[in-house]
Amino acid sequence: MKFYISTRGIKRLKISSNLAAGGGGGGGGFWEVMKGKGLPATRRRALLLPAVLVMAVVLPFVFFRVAFLVLESAAICSSSLADCMGWRLFGGSDSPLLSEELTRALVEANTEEAELEGLPASSFRELVQDMTSNRQDIKAFAFKTKAMVLNMERKVQLARRHESIFWHLASHGVPKSLHCLCLKLSEEYAVNAMARSRLPPPEFVSRLSDPSFHHVVLLTDNVLAASVAISSTIKSSFSPEKMVFHVVTDKKTYTPMHAWFALNPINSAAMEVKGLHQYDWSHKVNLGVKEMLEIHHLIRSHKYHDLKEEDFEYITGLERKLGILSPSCTSLMNHLRMYIPELFPDLKKVVFLDDDIVVQRDLSSLWEIDLNGKVVGAVVDSWCGLDCCPGRKYKDYFNFTNSIISSKLDYDRCGWLYGMNIFNLEAWRNSNITATYHQWLNLNLNTGLELWNPGALPPALIAFEDHVQPIDPLWHVAGLGYRFPKVDLQMLEGAAAIHFSGPAKPWLEIGQAEVRRLWAIHVNFSNEFVSKCRITG
Repeated sequence: MKFYISTRGIKRLKISSNLAAGGGGGGGGFWEVMKGKGLPATRRRALLLPAVLVMAVVLPFVFFRVAFLVLESAAICSSSLADCMGWRLFGGSDSPLLSEELTRALVEANTEEAELEGLPASSFRELVQDMTSNRQDIKAFAFKTKAMVLNMERKVQLARRHESIFWHLASHGVPKSLHCLCLKLSEEYAVNAMARSRLPPPEFVSRLSDPSFHHVVLLTDNVLAASVAISSTIKSSFSPEKMVFHVVTDKKTYTPMHAWFALNPINSAAMEVKGLHQYDWSHKVNLGVKEMLEIHHLIRSHKYHDLKEEDFEYITGLERKLGILSPSCTSLMNHLRMYIPELFPDLKKVVFLDDDIVVQRDLSSLWEIDLNGKVVGAVVDSWCGLDCCPGRKYKDYFNFTNSIISSKLDYDRCGWLYGMNIFNLEAWRNSNITATYHQWLNLNLNTGLELWNPGALPPALIAFEDHVQPIDPLWHVAGLGYRFPKVDLQMLEGAAAIHFSGPAKPWLEIGQAEVRRLWAIHVNFSNEFVSKCRITG
């Protein structure tokens, strides 16, 4: 049969003789209709055109469906091609069979480390191309896919560890902007008499040792951090005229620190800046400070040597162990708080603030807290509920595999927060806290430096044992300097002091923006030196 179709319709219809002759009945009637006998021309066109259009649509679909099933069945069907095609061609689904076969292949595809190392790195597209070109079975595909997934998972885990290391290393540097600020202020101290003006002014000198005033102590070598801690305290205070700030710093930071507070005086409150080189300590105190620093340096060096031997790909507790790289572990300003009674021999009670503190509420009632004869008031209990510490537990600080530690301390005990504390210096002087502190330092030295992790807090926890008075948790909320602070915004808003304890200090860019802004709002970005050094929030 031949069709000749044009825009004017069917020109000619020819049927071979054998087909025309064979077939009576229904078959003959069909061909009669197709030939159009007995029908007008318009009726013939009306019957033939829909049939042609239907065939034009159906035939390409059938062709592509058959071709697709042939290719697909050759790749994934484990039985004969004819069997697969026989029931899939007419809409059958082999999803359960394919899922079962794929699952079995994945289970049987054992990929050990040795096999992974020999597997060439490739993309999934390359894998599919290889499988289709080589016509491999589903088990081979499952083996290579599983190996590729495991290999990528191992690379992701290693990348996360490297990112954590780099994040910690970034927290140990001094930003260029802060270095610039110190240089600019030191230069100003040399050329500007105002930057060298007396602190405090003569009319406020008597307040420095007057117990009726509220004395705040900061030990720091960070000018910008000290300015934020003090300015936030002043802004939050109901009676700033009753406050006296004592800033103690090292020799190299003394001139920029003095210049900053001389050029940016605090209204009402008294301000003292003093360098360690200006203290005339006794020989005994000098020896004690020297011994303290030497032992802390040895502890840190010992742990650092062990850390270098670790395989960072498999090391457990990586975040905590990287903390020993922090400069604060051996910083004199960080450890000097154990000598506050010697720094201020005329004072009876002081509030100590770390330089990474932001004060949000009035602190006046801290000086009114009854410490019940204890030496230090600190946050011990937590707002987060039972079995939750405001900081860390003793197990995070001490080596409980050592019998000396396990026999003296409680593994699950919460350590009190070190960073915003009220100290009763009279009670401290009448105790043996400092002597106990040095005894434990020497014990650690003589037992291989394995009793605790580097830092100022572990030996202080032992030395202040039974001398700590718990205060309300909302006085001090810490932990804002970690990568993922676990404190909600409502808790931060209600806290009297928020503490950026952890590697991500607020003057670094590695901290979370929503937390850093709580610190940045107290920075005077319009200040001449701040703007010149391009310090940003």
